[in-house]
Amino acid sequence: MALNRRDFFKTSTLLGGTILGVSKKSFATEIPDHINDNIGMLNDSTLCIGCRGCQSACKKEHNLERTGSDPRYDMPLDLNSENMTLIQLYKKSKDEFCFIRRSCLHCNYPSCVSVCPVAAFIKRDDGVVVWDQDKCIGCRYCQVACPFEAPTFEYDEAFPKVLKCDFCKDTRLKEGLEPACASVCPRGAIKFGKRGELLAEAKKRIADNPERYNPHIYGETEIGGTSVMLMAPKDITFEELGYYHWDETPPGELAENIQQGIFKYWIPPVALYSALGIIAFANRKKNVEQDEAKEAKDEN
Repeated sequence: MALNRRDFFKTSTLLGGTILGVSKKSFATEIPDHINDNIGMLNDSTLCIGCRGCQSACKKEHNLERTGSDPRYDMPLDLNSENMTLIQLYKKSKDEFCFIRRSCLHCNYPSCVSVCPVAAFIKRDDGVVVWDQDKCIGCRYCQVACPFEAPTFEYDEAFPKVLKCDFCKDTRLKEGLEPACASVCPRGAIKFGKRGELLAEAKKRIADNPERYNPHIYGETEIGGTSVMLMAPKDITFEELGYYHWDETPPGELAENIQQGIFKYWIPPVALYSALGIIAFANRKKNVEQDEAKEAKDEN
């Protein structure tokens, strides 16, 4: 009997629901104090002038300028294996626009860590989410599981790496320096420090200038919170900027529950692939739905 794509995901969802039913655990939405002691970044879009100095500094720090092209004209459309930090222009109207950053947000409960079958992704004690080349098997589960599509893969390399922001851990961070992107920003749009202090700073800016800011701080609670948080202008939503709404429960909780159910009840390994498919499909479906809603709103 032929099994089409819709039937496959329907079957996979039922399987995943069964596993979750026997391996369900609650998630506390309150961010623990130790997480607020992690290092992080605050990106203020109202201060960013779109110079892309952070983008160039990141490439230089990680030796990603392999194309030899003039960096003044290096304007990628999305994160890729040569760009781990990206600044994009969002223009709502002639007078309403801002520049938004894209990079790894260093989730408090990272999906890439949850789905990696060989622990190639780990979250360090200081909150930095890092990748270990020696462990990676190239499955790219991290790519499909990440709700922000941050990890990228070197498809054109014989021995490819998975690349994403790592806060310059091997160079500047271990020397006690702030990441390259934060060090070159001429307007202070990128602030580096402890997550809790950055969150307090963001709330103070909003309270002092309510006419300037969107009152929501992206990354405060989304998917359990992130170490990299974003601020936007008052009349521009994060959905418009491509940062979609997520509730507090991390997608990684689903993956962990499924995997625990698999090994606890000796469900055949093929179920793991179906479970991972559920996560990937859920992420993509949510993005498509919100894109369609945005397009419909724009048409009206």
